[in-house]
Amino acid sequence: MLLQSTVLFLLACGLWNSATASEGAVDCCLTTGNSRIPQRLVKSYAVQTTDRGCRIEATLFITHAGKKLCAPPASRQKWVKNIIKKLNDKRNNPRSGGTNGKNKRRRGKNGKHRG
Repeated sequence: MLLQSTVLFLLACGLWNSATASEGAVDCCLTTGNSRIPQRLVKSYAVQTTDRGCRIEATLFITHAGKKLCAPPASRQKWVKNIIKKLNDKRNNPRSGGTNGKNKRRRGKNGKHRG
């Protein structure tokens, strides 16, 4: 009876410790894909580094739909760097919507848009 109680106690302690450890778990990309992600789908991004407990370095893109997509670091893929630059431009200049003045339509004298 004492042996069973001891084993049960040790098992309960082990389960409690594993539950406590999982509370601080970091959500990391385990792999990255090389398929280009359309910039229009991306709302924001985060940079994943190995010094924060993740196995690989990656760029985490968050879509407007809330999905998280893992991409290679910007230092390895030019398309990733371009998306990050556009998102940063948009954040730093929210009025332009990230276009830096391009593609803005002007209104003519009659109030209608002209190319």
